[in-house]
Amino acid sequence: MSLEIEFRGTTKSFGLVQVLHGVNFVLPAGKVLGLLGENGAGKSTLMKILAGFESATSGSLLVNGSALTFASSRDAEEQGIVLIHQEFSLAEDLTIAQNLFLGHEKTRGWGGLLLDEDTMRVEAQNAIAQVGLIADVNNRVKELIVAEKQLVEIARALLRKARLLIMDEPTATLTPTETERLFGLMHQLKSEGVTLVFISHKLDEVERMTDQVVVMRDGRCVAQQPTASLSRQQMANLMVGRELADLFPPKASPPAATTPALRVQGLSVPGWAQDVSFEIGPGEILGFAGLVGAGRTELFEGIMGLRTCSSATVEIHGKTQNIRNPRDAVRFGLTYLSEDRKGKGLHVHFGLRENLTLMALERYATPLLQPALEDQALAHAVDEFGIRTGSLHIKASSLSGGNQQKVALAKVLHPGPKVVVLDEPTRGVDVGAKRDIYLLIQKLASQGLAVVIISSELMELIGLCHRVAVMRAGRLQTVLESQQLNEKELIAHATGTH
Repeated sequence: MSLEIEFRGTTKSFGLVQVLHGVNFVLPAGKVLGLLGENGAGKSTLMKILAGFESATSGSLLVNGSALTFASSRDAEEQGIVLIHQEFSLAEDLTIAQNLFLGHEKTRGWGGLLLDEDTMRVEAQNAIAQVGLIADVNNRVKELIVAEKQLVEIARALLRKARLLIMDEPTATLTPTETERLFGLMHQLKSEGVTLVFISHKLDEVERMTDQVVVMRDGRCVAQQPTASLSRQQMANLMVGRELADLFPPKASPPAATTPALRVQGLSVPGWAQDVSFEIGPGEILGFAGLVGAGRTELFEGIMGLRTCSSATVEIHGKTQNIRNPRDAVRFGLTYLSEDRKGKGLHVHFGLRENLTLMALERYATPLLQPALEDQALAHAVDEFGIRTGSLHIKASSLSGGNQQKVALAKVLHPGPKVVVLDEPTRGVDVGAKRDIYLLIQKLASQGLAVVIISSELMELIGLCHRVAVMRAGRLQTVLESQQLNEKELIAHATGTH
């Protein structure tokens, strides 16, 4: 039986900060509902209440007309309500199979005292095959790349036999092929009567996949309408509460430069990248496109000294540098923002100040650390990057995903680099914040920085970059000039069908 959900006057406060203000709307049974809103609008908090991870401060939650209160996520799962988190909730040191059945292990033998590991492995292998993940379920999760972890999260939700499935940014790290497979699964689940909540900042996906749209702004529900009655522009305007200009700022031509800001020649990362050479000039925005597993992230982790790589030439502003670790890279003027915001981009259990200044501590230690100067720097970063926070003295984990991303951006730019590499810079970021980040990237380029963007969003690369390098199976296939940039051309090179 499908589930119909109704929120009546739902509020939620964390201490003195109220994040939900009397939310009212009905989630119709057996439909796909798109839940939209800027980062910090309250979407994830509301869905955590529905899935039993948080309790409402006041108001009612009705499931098929009956008022219910969930003491835990297990209570919600017993009603068939499952949440796929935007930030992964996987146990890194356990295997894929162990993660899929964690807390729901299958047993055998007298009294069910033994784990039925064979059955769990078989069912786990079937589940990951259903979502298109090709892997051994005995592999540990920490060995997977970000997109593969996302597929494990989705597979785990499918194993719970959900009647209501909440998907928070499920396609943020997926390739077009993986996204299509996920959409096929969504169609199948809907045909089986499953109610779906689809939270996404990709408005083209919302337009395509949902029956209705609920828009939240500042902790309130401001609209609920049939998807067919709204254009993408109208959705975006409802989210931000104002008329939103074109998403991508006009491209400015990079200055002519005789010396590249970054030149890499013949770099290989064992198992990931082979003999890659490229260069980028000051003031240029260079994109890197490719399917998951193409080796883009691993290539730059090799350049930064995070992975073992072969002897290669890395020049920064004409000077050959031996980069042994990220500290060397920062000293030479090269910084990198990881695609894994929670795992590698931020120390989420540290405060905002500690995160911001971590890469430039020598600036604030003379010789003792000066917190007052750090606070000044944080206040400036909050203003410059538009970080929405009720207080400067909170942990990074207290911020929404998009605001965490802004803190991570501020952190890698704080040392004043000459070259910055941004890996999936707008993953999980709303349409308003995306434009803010795009404007920031163009501003950085206009100031003479060389900006490398690794992105799974082709329109992001087309709209922002002066040139785009395309990788496939660890090799650089081509570098497309601005006039060659279109989705068809990028996909053809990335898939080897050109």
